[in-house]
Amino acid sequence: MSKLRNLSRRDFLGGVALGATVGGLGGIPGLARALEAPGAPYPPALTGLRGSHPGSFEVAHSVAWAGAKYPIPKTQTDSTYDLVVVGGGISGLAAAHFYRQKMGPKARILVLDNHDDFGGHAKRNEFNVDGKQLICYGGSQSIDTPGSYSAQSAQLLKDVGIHTERFYDYFDQGFNQRRQLQRGYYFSKAAYGRDVVAPHFDATGGADAAQRNADILARYPLPPEARAALLKLLGADTNYLAHLPQAQRPAYLRSITYREFLLDVVGVPEAVYVLLRDNIRGWWGVGWDAQSALEAVRMGMPGTAHLDTGAIDEREPERNEPYIFHFPDGNAGVARSLVRTLIPQAIPGSTMEDLVLARVDYRQLDKPEHPCRIRLNSTAVNVQHGPAQKTVDVTYVHGGEVFRVRGKHVVMACYNDIIPYLCPELPAEQREAIEYSTKVPLVYISVAVRNWRAFADLGYSQFSIPNPSMMHSIGLDFPVSMGGYQFADDPNQPTVLHGSFVPCVPDVGLRAKEQHIRGRRQIYETSFEQFETHVVSTLDGALGRAGFDAERDMAALTVNRWPHGYAYEYNEYSDPPEYGPDNGPHLLGARQLGRISIANSDASAYAFVDGAIDAAWRATNEQLRL
Repeated sequence: MSKLRNLSRRDFLGGVALGATVGGLGGIPGLARALEAPGAPYPPALTGLRGSHPGSFEVAHSVAWAGAKYPIPKTQTDSTYDLVVVGGGISGLAAAHFYRQKMGPKARILVLDNHDDFGGHAKRNEFNVDGKQLICYGGSQSIDTPGSYSAQSAQLLKDVGIHTERFYDYFDQGFNQRRQLQRGYYFSKAAYGRDVVAPHFDATGGADAAQRNADILARYPLPPEARAALLKLLGADTNYLAHLPQAQRPAYLRSITYREFLLDVVGVPEAVYVLLRDNIRGWWGVGWDAQSALEAVRMGMPGTAHLDTGAIDEREPERNEPYIFHFPDGNAGVARSLVRTLIPQAIPGSTMEDLVLARVDYRQLDKPEHPCRIRLNSTAVNVQHGPAQKTVDVTYVHGGEVFRVRGKHVVMACYNDIIPYLCPELPAEQREAIEYSTKVPLVYISVAVRNWRAFADLGYSQFSIPNPSMMHSIGLDFPVSMGGYQFADDPNQPTVLHGSFVPCVPDVGLRAKEQHIRGRRQIYETSFEQFETHVVSTLDGALGRAGFDAERDMAALTVNRWPHGYAYEYNEYSDPPEYGPDNGPHLLGARQLGRISIANSDASAYAFVDGAIDAAWRATNEQLRL
């Protein structure tokens, strides 16, 4: 049972109780039948362990880890489809959409997905707290810089009814200023000897920044010499690379980590480095022990402002739009828009606004009378060409039984690294190219609370957590109100807190990919009770002095774990510097194999919505040319 008497534990299908019964296929049939039954649990409202939930990964692991071979049924399930898509995330749904656009509404399409919900990492979490419905995101977060999207990705958003300019009205950009909320640090007792909350230092370098930072840093539980060194670093106009010719500086910075820059070049105490180390975990999946000092220059990290590197290559386009293009359920809104376009009977409404409160009728997703069908709880185990290379057979496990469907075309929009285990025809060099990368593990934690009065009283909207044991940040969800859904502007109202945890193994000499692999194992080995204990300790430690009491104020908890999370983006410190979205092994890995094409953000080496959509566009057009 929960350590908190008042904490909702609707997780008997989505969390711990199911995990106790599923050791192989034995527990899956009950899950499949339950989700298909009238009055079945609604996947977005399930709490406990979600994301890669128990029941979604065991079959795939049996194939990849244990070398399991499933018999290919002699009998074909359903008549032949025009297109079978393996993977129901944004890329897979986009591939179905592009194919249907070209071939017409009667094109027969089947989407298979191993989870009990569609959307891949674009998952929706829902809570009902004291009669108020709360909606938040459990994975893919926002539509980032849509102004830089390719023509096809931008058009897809419009085609499914998403008009990004409307978010300027729906996202309350003045919320924090109006409520006098700021970003802060939570220094935990476990890491720093006592619980301390303090404002984030001022890195803008304004005229009065020095005095403001002196006042702020005085509150940090750091040794005096570390506070003095950090204050000096924040105000420094020193060129720490003056001894090098300007032309050599970018290459040198690329060859060392920001950790090495701070400790060895600048000479700050280790406590200063540790304070800064993890502020890129949510971006790169590692801290500054495994990312280059050149990337620190791009991101404007302390000590880099005056290095005079000249023009440096930009790995990402400069963000020229605010980070506001966010549905209340994150990019689950994009996935739901696609599903409504593909299967209108499943989701009522017609606008991006009415989508927010619309309830999915999961019974409509896999109806024989619909040209497009989405079959959940279905894990592909073999994909190979049929007779005369004119079709592709897809064998999958659903409800503990093995089935085979056939398609004239197949798009593999699943986790990229599983493809070599599913496609026996894949050439050795393509397998090797796919295996070059690895997913970045990620956990997004959604905490429903009965009010956010403690945040308001302390004057913070979110906390970064230095030297974390688990979460490296937690705070109020994005202030978005649209379609009849209202963000909790009143601190006395229930709301959702969002916590982020990207597991790493810092400062032991491991490069990024090695840390991702270790982190993935850590996620699988961490129980819901351990996550719960950490969340309770963090919130009580950070907010307790303002009266927050987890026993009283926490209402529900959903832990969205994604051991195979972000698509791998090349790390210039540990990968060849010329690798990027336009050059690298992923291009060979995504090569068409006859009537099989590959579409996912991994195949784009770009962990954003448009990376997934662009890959779907490429893969679909490969098949349409046959």
